[in-house]
Amino acid sequence: MTIMQPDPNVAPVMKVAIVHEWLEHFAGSERVVEQLLLVFPQAELFAIVDFMPASDRGMLAGRKVTTTFIQRLPFARRLFRNYIGLMPIAVEQLDLAGFDLIISSNHAVAKGVITGPDQIHVSYVHSPMRYAWDMQAAYLRQGGMERGLKGLFARWLLHRLRNWDVRSASGVDMFVANSHYIRRRIRKVYRREAAVIYPPVDITRFQVVPGPRDAYVVVSRLVPYKRVDLVVEAFRRMPHRTLVVVGDGPERERIAALASGAPNITMRGKVPHDELLALMQGARAFVFAAEEDFGIAMVEAQACGTPLIAFGRGGALDIVRGVGDAGGPTGLLFDCQTSDAIVDAVERFTVLAPLMTPELCRANALRFSEEAFRDSMRGLVEQVLSDDSRAARTQPATRDSD
Repeated sequence: MTIMQPDPNVAPVMKVAIVHEWLEHFAGSERVVEQLLLVFPQAELFAIVDFMPASDRGMLAGRKVTTTFIQRLPFARRLFRNYIGLMPIAVEQLDLAGFDLIISSNHAVAKGVITGPDQIHVSYVHSPMRYAWDMQAAYLRQGGMERGLKGLFARWLLHRLRNWDVRSASGVDMFVANSHYIRRRIRKVYRREAAVIYPPVDITRFQVVPGPRDAYVVVSRLVPYKRVDLVVEAFRRMPHRTLVVVGDGPERERIAALASGAPNITMRGKVPHDELLALMQGARAFVFAAEEDFGIAMVEAQACGTPLIAFGRGGALDIVRGVGDAGGPTGLLFDCQTSDAIVDAVERFTVLAPLMTPELCRANALRFSEEAFRDSMRGLVEQVLSDDSRAARTQPATRDSD
């Protein structure tokens, strides 16, 4: 991983704390933390636990990470997620006294840090904890906890987490959502408004390469909610169109069974970055059937000049530009998570594809670059600090009563 250099445009003029849930691997939420550390190079970093391997620690630029008592609990390295019930207590124990600005990177409990009246808390929300809210039923079903004492305990625990989640939202001064979809979820769960700043995507790792484009491609973790099975079912019905499925996960055997006997469908498993890049650069379109909070893989495909065929819910609505949209079309959406809808979308795409040029797709991807993220976060924080300073100056003077 390339070690990023601090942003030279930001001077260390305040004490800043960045609070992240847990450091385990360098993935989507860690990319947000990496970019926040570039915007605020003076920041100190806090996390529930830190088990990130040495190969991924370049993003930290040598920083020490302050962790919680969960770091030292038995089997925490492998099973720290099992301590989710203790995480609200753990994050509340982090001592952030003396910091002027706290930025939490939240998809579970990070926004629950305790701050004072003279501190500003900005929470960048990847998602409210979905397993405690709208995905509770799916979480219990996948974990085999729909019935019995284990299921009863899980429901009680998730109920407690929901209550705490709502209560702790009152300590946030400004919510930032990673998509308009998450903005709506914040409004639904916390009854708060949020700004929208898209997560950073390393556009430089993906380039447009001239040449023929043949196969359709889907790149995804093979888990139930990604609905790769629907894509495979659709292409079984279109034997004249080629599909390449890239990714691995617990659904792989089931999806491979669906694809068996269909010579137009190839299962590639997890592939190295160079191979993935070549597949996306040579694809006619990138097919995406999930309802995702954002969808970084879709942006990466657009950066390769590849159009999108995506389910029209969640983050895809922020990414895909359709016919008639400003900037020109870069893909199309389908309305239902069914194989019929995907077949219809592919047929419509073959007619509209000449309008979705690689140049338009690449230009669309630039909206989600790391530079765009840093500029937006810097501007938002400056605005929040300015508004807070103005509010403090206009407070009427009061006299303590005798």
